[in-house]
Amino acid sequence: MARHGRLAALFLLACFVSARAATAILDGLLPNGNFEEAPARSELNGTRVTGRFAIPHWEVSGFVEFIGPGQKQGDMILLVPEGAYAVRLGNEASIQQRLTSLARRTYYSITFSAARTCAQAEQLNVTVAPESDVLPIQTVYTSSGWDSYSWAFKARRSDVTLIVHNPGVSDDPACGPLLDSFAIKTLQPPQRPKSMDSFYLISKSDNMLKNGDFEEGPYIFPDAPWGVLVPPLDEDDYSPLSPWMILSSTKSVKYLDAAHGYAVPHGAHAVELVSGMETALAQDVRTVPGRGYRLEFSAGDAGDGCVGSLAVQAYAARGSVRVPYESQGKGGYVRGTLDFAAFANQTRVVFVSMAYTMKGDGTLCGPVIDDASLVGLPNRVARRLLL
Repeated sequence: MARHGRLAALFLLACFVSARAATAILDGLLPNGNFEEAPARSELNGTRVTGRFAIPHWEVSGFVEFIGPGQKQGDMILLVPEGAYAVRLGNEASIQQRLTSLARRTYYSITFSAARTCAQAEQLNVTVAPESDVLPIQTVYTSSGWDSYSWAFKARRSDVTLIVHNPGVSDDPACGPLLDSFAIKTLQPPQRPKSMDSFYLISKSDNMLKNGDFEEGPYIFPDAPWGVLVPPLDEDDYSPLSPWMILSSTKSVKYLDAAHGYAVPHGAHAVELVSGMETALAQDVRTVPGRGYRLEFSAGDAGDGCVGSLAVQAYAARGSVRVPYESQGKGGYVRGTLDFAAFANQTRVVFVSMAYTMKGDGTLCGPVIDDASLVGLPNRVARRLLL
């Protein structure tokens, strides 16, 4: 009897583990992430949400509005990018959702859409404790006024709470950013580069750059044609484009995919430097002082109507190279190469757009970076570089 009891207990435990695994979070929209499940009319005062849990799957605090079709702000119609509904956060207002069944110590990326409605310097504070960052959203990168943003965090527990807060202090307490379409994606950790202690790398398959082809990145909405912005964060934070860092005070880079019609030099994804010299794309790499290295990359245009000079400057150690590219806005790229000698145990590889470029509709654009690799060079080449 005791044996049967142990077997039954093991069976129930196996069922429990299977059930937990089956409920693991999936990539895509969060529950009611697009706000299409509306509050009851009894929990709305006009557009203002009056009940703390009125929006299904969400908790609200402060002056939060539920925006529907044709809603106006003065003479301006507030457009919704996906579906029929969105929310607007007034001064010090926030929305939050509990995320369950996460894998502990795993990194996740949140993608959401936002539009500025009032202030010139609107921001959003995004938090999954203990991590928190303020994302600048004052620059508009699309003609519709809506942009998709990404943010990443490490799950310390299986259940966490995502909080999005408007820290604004507008004269109109109801004035603030519109939000829509929240999604999540599990991020795969970048592969560890091979050690440089005892040999040099001579083939692209031994690429020392992690995620050099940018295939690992934030979730991109299937129905959003404008890509996803990766905003600047503190260098210690985990980026949705890890281990690449976005170095800027207020500007972002744009993550693009071929599935939405963009011209991508290699694979399915690339990065567009849309903010001119105000933003740099960078990665720190372990190197051996005195050794020689070769950086190669593709620079071109995304086929999105970005016309003109899209020169890219690349930096590594004490070396730099300028790669010119004249864009017709229809796609295409050139390869850039930089040979350099390392002088430290860590070298920062940096890409910068050398011009501010706009499309015909007045939105910012710039060169595309893709297929970046860093390999070691023979010692005889390193000696020549050190001369």
